[in-house]
Formats: sequence, C-alpha cells, structure tokens
Amino acid sequence: MTPIEELAVLLRPAGGGLHLVSTGRAEQLALQRALYQVTSDEAVQEKHLEALARIGAARVVILGVPSDVGAGFRRGANLGPQAIRARLLEDQPDFPVRAAELGVVDIGDVFVVPQLLSDDMLSEAQKSASRKALYPHVPADVAERLPVSPLSIAERALDLVFQLNPTVKPFVIGGDHSTAWPVAAALARVRPPSKERWGIVQPDAHTDLLPERLGIRMCFATWSYHANELFGRDGRLVQVGTRASRHERGHWEQSLGVRQFWAEECLAKPEATLDALVAHLKAGGVTGVYFSNDIDGTDERFADATGTPEPGGLEPDFVVELIRRLGREVGIVAGDVMEVAPVLGPRPESQRQTVGLAVRYLDETLRAMLGR
Repeated sequence: MTPIEELAVLLRPAGGGLHLVSTGRAEQLALQRALYQVTSDEAVQEKHLEALARIGAARVVILGVPSDVGAGFRRGANLGPQAIRARLLEDQPDFPVRAAELGVVDIGDVFVVPQLLSDDMLSEAQKSASRKALYPHVPADVAERLPVSPLSIAERALDLVFQLNPTVKPFVIGGDHSTAWPVAAALARVRPPSKERWGIVQPDAHTDLLPERLGIRMCFATWSYHANELFGRDGRLVQVGTRASRHERGHWEQSLGVRQFWAEECLAKPEATLDALVAHLKAGGVTGVYFSNDIDGTDERFADATGTPEPGGLEPDFVVELIRRLGREVGIVAGDVMEVAPVLGPRPESQRQTVGLAVRYLDETLRAMLGR
C-alpha cells in the first residue's frame, strides 16, 4: 500500500474514532457532516480521502486520538476530540474553510478499540483477532503488519504523514496524555534529537515521569519519562504548572535532567517565569518545541472537566501568552490539547467552560504553529 492508502485504512473521518452503534451515533454523524460540510455519510468518506491526499502540501495536520485507555481512575477523555471539534465549529463556523486556506488539514481520527492501548501489550492471538475486526477487507498478508491499538495506530499514522511531508506540523486532539507519546516518538524519527534541537514544553499539574506504572510502560503517568529519554535527559523537556507530585522539584530536575517551572512561581511572577523559560530553551539551542498541553495544567477553576483537576494551577491568559511567545521566539513544531473529559465536570457549567478553553488553546497553538 502507498502511505495514503494505508492511512485510509488506519484512520476514520474526523469525529469517527469512537465505536458507536446506537447511543451517540446520530450526534457523531451530524458532527462529521458539519466538519466536512456535506449532507451524506458517503460524502464524508469521500471528503476524508480528499483530506488525506492534501497531506503532502499541508502546513499542519490535525489528528484525533479518542482514547482514555491510558488514563487513571477517572475516565472520559475519549470524548474530548468530539466535544472539542463540535465546540470549535460552534465558535468558528467557518473553521473548515479558513483551515483549508491556511494549509491546515484534519486527517481524521484513530479508530479506538476501548480495551486496547499499545500493541506491545497484546498477545499475537489478540492482535490477530483485532486485525480481523478492524481490517476485514484488507488482504491477510497486508493486515498482519497493521497496528490495532490506539497508541500504535497513532504512531504509525504519524510516521506515514511524515513520509509524505517531513516538515508538516502535527496537532493531536486527545485523549488521555499517553496519546502524546506517538507524537514524540514519530517526531524523534523524522527529527532525530541528536541532530535537531527540538524540545517539549508541557503544561501539566503532574510530572508524568514514572518509568512504569503498575508494570505498564506507556500510560498517562509515564509518557514524559520516555520522551525525556529521547533527549538524553539534557533539559529539553520543560514542564510548566507542576504542583501535584510526591517529590520536591529537585528530585525530578536532579535525577532526570528536566526543567520545571512550578505553578506557584508562574502565579507569583508570570512575566519573569516566561522570560526564564524562553531563555532556558534558547540557552539549550532549542529551535522548536512540541507544545503538549494537559488541560489540568490550568487551574481547576477554569478546567475541571478532566480526569485529575488540581487547584493552584495556571491562569488561562498565562498559558496563551506562553503559546504566543513560543511561537514568536522559539517555534512550535507540534502541539496538542489533552485530558479534556467533558462528562467529568462537577458543575453545570464545567463541560462548556473546559471545552471552550480547550478550543481557545487549540486556536492559539495553531496560530503559533502557522506563524500568525
């Protein structure tokens, strides 16, 4: 298969990554028709294929990964991509047209089997069974090479995107924060960290720096550890808004070589903190960052529809100014918004407030990636 043909097998049209049969299916189809500005489900499929064909000329690609399999005890981030796209269309009805004009291509969703996370956790028998379910019309000798789990599918899809367009910038709509790992892994192959000085800036209440959690190598609590290993622990992983940790800041910085800006210093001296963060990146020769934005980095007053909301966090205006300064002064080579779980908000206004903020962050990050 060509890269585009394989992507057409691996991905579903935007908004179609959740397996729905009855409950929620009508809403899903309505969103897809609105996203693609068509009136039939067949036309949705055609528009998706047209979008894949535009990857080679794209400046930014958007990928949804509606998986919360890598989350903790509170789930619901699988609903994030659909909610964010729906709110984006509500706030900006002309977004599909403007995106096309700017070279932003929504390449669709990873289709998620909600009991799977990563192929390296599966038996051969399970992979075989899942391939039969996911790829029934693909020849067996081809299907046996295809991934079946959301993290593995996302990673392969991004590898294919980079084959078609090595300089394109991906933006992922998550999903729990484990869905950032495929972005970091694929970037490391197309932009080897030993040759190109890119880094990661991660607003997050938590460090996500465990090497494993309950024997699981890759999940929401471990992805940053493994991303940091890609850099050789040289300070190119920068975490912002940290405040929920079993250890003091010195433990992480001294043992793993990360750079952290804890929430209290961001709140106390926002401008000085931004200056110090940008200066740190420049001193390390960083010429572009993957901006991986866990919504719980923002204070729970503004974003409590998430799996692990935390008080004492970042102000939205601070995060927006961080995005803008990174775009102007360093460059953003990839972005995301993660851990939006619309159904988990405890207040009547929680969902609308949190999803609205996620759309604001998405919009600002896209603008920074495009140099606007």
